[in-house]
Amino acid sequence: MAIKKIRFVTDSTCDIPSELAAKHHITILPCYINYGSTSYADDGIAMSREQFYRELPKRRPHPSTAAMSPGQAEEMILNAAKDADHLFIITVATKLSGVYNVMRLGASKLPEGSYTMIDSNSVTMGLGFQALIGSEVAEATGDVGQVERAVMQVQRNQRVYAALDTLEYLRRGGRVGWTAASIGSLLQIKPIIGVKDGEVYSVTRVRTFSRAIDEMIAQLDKHMPLDRISVMYATETDLVGQLTERLASFVPNKILITQITPTIGVHIGPTGIGVTVLSSAWRT
Repeated sequence: MAIKKIRFVTDSTCDIPSELAAKHHITILPCYINYGSTSYADDGIAMSREQFYRELPKRRPHPSTAAMSPGQAEEMILNAAKDADHLFIITVATKLSGVYNVMRLGASKLPEGSYTMIDSNSVTMGLGFQALIGSEVAEATGDVGQVERAVMQVQRNQRVYAALDTLEYLRRGGRVGWTAASIGSLLQIKPIIGVKDGEVYSVTRVRTFSRAIDEMIAQLDKHMPLDRISVMYATETDLVGQLTERLASFVPNKILITQITPTIGVHIGPTGIGVTVLSSAWRT
């Protein structure tokens, strides 16, 4: 089979650091943050992540998120296709966002068989690892079939966990009901959430944030041995260092540290921190 130049297109919820996206020629389409009648592209240019998290607690009304327009998706996808024999277009879980359908419309002018659409069934680095490893396999093999198999193996063997200091931002964004959020605030409950099969679920709840970090780390035993870990943070850089040090012995590779995109930060707030783990089983 002839070696092909294969490229990836994804969306800004992937949390792939810009230098890695550039290294692997990954095109990232921005989602949007809506402040009333004003929208900002989640591209780190229209509004820096630092500014977003600094202003988030006092923003009223609470910002919402939206997919890019089909026209913007089409333009960026067609541009990426100019430098590729085959495109993999992989998006945030369809159960969490309409980005997949927008990208599908944006790719509709590409020749049949020249691209592959994939629902990542995940978000943040659960999506990011699929695009990154898919790109690595593409560069090594140039084989569309091998790339697709690798992406699906990564998808089946990754998991995202996050420890939240408060339920308030999930409540503001409509992700939990008033009752659950009020009880959580009253009792100072700190939730640990996970993402599996495209859905956010509650792992457990504890009374202190330090205990939430401990419980999040404890979940990693279910996925050992690990091939890769990413630590995702919003603003808590001191905590990142502590968490990375605790996780160093869990994985043979360097831990990837990335700042959580505002599209996700709208829902978890400025103090959330998470890990994405990839089991070594993806290689089998």
